[in-house]
Amino acid sequence: MNQVKENNTVKVHYTGKLSNGQVFDSSEGKEPLEFTLGKGQIIPGFEKGLIDMKLNEKKTITIVKEEAYGDINNDLRQEVNRSELPQDITPEVGMGLVSKSPDGQENNVRVVEVKEESIVIDGNHPLAGKDLIFDLEVVEIKDTEIKV
Repeated sequence: MNQVKENNTVKVHYTGKLSNGQVFDSSEGKEPLEFTLGKGQIIPGFEKGLIDMKLNEKKTITIVKEEAYGDINNDLRQEVNRSELPQDITPEVGMGLVSKSPDGQENNVRVVEVKEESIVIDGNHPLAGKDLIFDLEVVEIKDTEIKV
């Protein structure tokens, strides 16, 4: 029987939820997610949860934050003077922005607080610090072992 193993390319339908049941992402009504295991393309816990699943098998897995997006790193939160923002931006809580570091690297951040003279931005992944629940269904398994 065909089972998911390391280095397989798989197609998976999924629904991701928080512990309170709130859905944060789903492939419902879309193409299934396709990726190759062992390539670091997805969070480790998602990959581990798929190992040994069979074609068309469905299951629900819980991924602890350490196997997902990790703990919240308070060093990734900072206050920025509003005068440093482009003039055409009116910041709102939840708004995504791109920040450039002195070396030119771009980082995605989101606004978490708007004050009169400044804003507080957060560079953590929105799901950092959270355990995640995924309903999974394997819809295709491709053996991608390299033949020499």
